Amino acid sequence: MAGSKEIRMKIKSVQNTRKITKAMEMVAASKMRKAQERMRASRPYGEKIRNVASHMAHAHPEYQHPFLVRRDSVRNVGVVIVTSDKGLCGGLNTNVLRMVVQSMKQWEEQGAKVQSVAIGGKGLGFLQRIGVPVVAQVTHMGDTPHLEKLIGPVKVMLDLYAEGKVDAVYLAYNRFINTMKQEPTVEPLLPLPKTRLEGEGKATSMAWDYIYEPDPRAVVDELLLRYVEALIYQAVAENIASEQSARMVAMKAASDNAGNVIDELQLIYNKSRQAAITKELSEIVGGAAAV
Repeated sequence: MAGSKEIRMKIKSVQNTRKITKAMEMVAASKMRKAQERMRASRPYGEKIRNVASHMAHAHPEYQHPFLVRRDSVRNVGVVIVTSDKGLCGGLNTNVLRMVVQSMKQWEEQGAKVQSVAIGGKGLGFLQRIGVPVVAQVTHMGDTPHLEKLIGPVKVMLDLYAEGKVDAVYLAYNRFINTMKQEPTVEPLLPLPKTRLEGEGKATSMAWDYIYEPDPRAVVDELLLRYVEALIYQAVAENIASEQSARMVAMKAASDNAGNVIDELQLIYNKSRQAAITKELSEIVGGAAAV
């Protein structure tokens, strides 16, 4: 059994660790509320621009934007991976990266090459370790995502798709369900799926008529570009809310585990001290009996 001094040092060390995890839990809880408010605030904009894009896409079927045209064969796949810059958030990043690897295996089995855009330090480091080409990246976004920081890397992938160098683009991120559940998601981004533009149960067969300025092509091009950027921003906002929720839960579990470890060490310390006292009493009684 370890000495009393060693056990006291272990207890002190675990207590210090618990103070750190408790502080991180409180910070994550504060950031989580702000991240959830930001995520929910951006949803109405995404819903409205989706409806407008749907109406515009069906209003002028004679002009097919490249983002709406499905390629006959998929030889090159681009994937935009959204992860966190920091760790200590449980299996959040591991889950989405594992799903990305499974999807990459399927694409490679079909004969497609994969290129990627990394949003977040964890995803960038993982892609570099497994040797996936990274055409653009953005890290150190902070707790508040800014669209101007995301436009550059996203524009690189959109240009590759428009030039025909990439035949399909996918988006990987963690969708926020609630504080205890975050769902890793890999969904198609380009060409834009019809389910995204049709909405939830809304009829799109009716005719829409617009007056365009300066011309329909310029308006549709700009609108669909803004729509894709809105999808990326929403994914980043969802991922940040998921990150803070997962970190709060992970730090709370760490604090609870530290408390259990302290209780166990305290019990061992008490047993060790009691054994030492019993041994001293035995020696005293034995010495007195010998005299």
